Amino acid sequence: MNKIKAVIVEDSRLARNELKELIKQHKEIEVVGEAENVDAGFELINNSNPDLLFLDINMPEKDGFELLEMLDQVPMTIFTTAFDEYAIKSFEYNAFDYLLKPINQKRFSQSILKVLDSINNVTKGEGKENVLSLDKQIFIKDGEKCWLVKIKDIYLFEIVGNYTRVFFQEEKPLLYKSLNQIEEKLPSDVYFRANRQQIININHVNKVISWFNGKLKIEMNSGDEIEISRRQSYIFKDKLSF
Repeated sequence: MNKIKAVIVEDSRLARNELKELIKQHKEIEVVGEAENVDAGFELINNSNPDLLFLDINMPEKDGFELLEMLDQVPMTIFTTAFDEYAIKSFEYNAFDYLLKPINQKRFSQSILKVLDSINNVTKGEGKENVLSLDKQIFIKDGEKCWLVKIKDIYLFEIVGNYTRVFFQEEKPLLYKSLNQIEEKLPSDVYFRANRQQIININHVNKVISWFNGKLKIEMNSGDEIEISRRQSYIFKDKLSF
C-alpha cells in the first residue's frame, strides 16, 4: 500500500512536533506538510491533496471548522484539541475521529488503525482531477449544523434560488454554491441532470416510470419523485440502455 499522505494544521509548534513524534511510530503515514493557521492550511491542502488531515479546532482568526468550510473536498479528518466542549460539535461534522490533548499514544494508535481499515475498504475514484470520487467528502454548513458527507450518500441536488439543497439520509441542508458549480465536480457516470432544477444519483433510483409526452418520472429510494424533462428523458434512456 502506498504511504498515507498527512497534513497537520495546528497553531502550536509544540503540538505539531508532538503529533509528528506520534506519527513516526506509524510508518504507513508520511507528513507532507504542516501549517500554523487556516489560510496556510487551505493552501497546503490544495497543493498537496492529502489523504489525512490532523486539524486543531481552536486557532486564532479562523478556527478548524472554518477551514473545512473553505475546502471543496475534505480529506479524512481527525480533530485534535484541548477543549472537550468541541467533541459533540465535531461529531456533527462527522469527523473521522477526535483526539483530546495531550494525546495518548495508545489512543492515537487506535485512531490510526481506524484510518488504515477505512482506506483499505475504500476504492479510490478514477477520472479527471477536478471530479470528486464517490468516497470523497464535502463539507456542508447550514445554520448551526454542520456535516461531512460522502458524495455517494447524496441522492439529490436541487436549486433553491442562488443556492443548492443537498439531500442525504433525512437531511436537506443548503449548500452555498450554484447547481452548475456542483455539477462540474460530480462523476457523470453516477449523477444525472434530470431537469434544470435537479441532479439525481442514479444509484439511489428505485423506480423509473413512463410519463406523458415521452417524459420519465423517477422514484428515489427515499420516496422523492423527480420528473425528467423530455430532452433529458431520451438521454437517460440511452444512458441506462432501455
